[in-house]
Amino acid sequence: MSVEVTLPELGESVTEGTVTRWLKNVGDRVEADEPLLEVSTDKVDTE
Repeated sequence: MSVEVTLPELGESVTEGTVTRWLKNVGDRVEADEPLLEVSTDKVDTE
């Protein structure tokens, strides 16, 4: 089952980023607002 994941706004001029680490494995249960991955951009790193 696939689910769309929306990233929070990371800044006015940030339009893309790179997934640097997955925090969940395939099959893991995920609750609302729980971090799934870490994203890195040229300006921001976030969960």
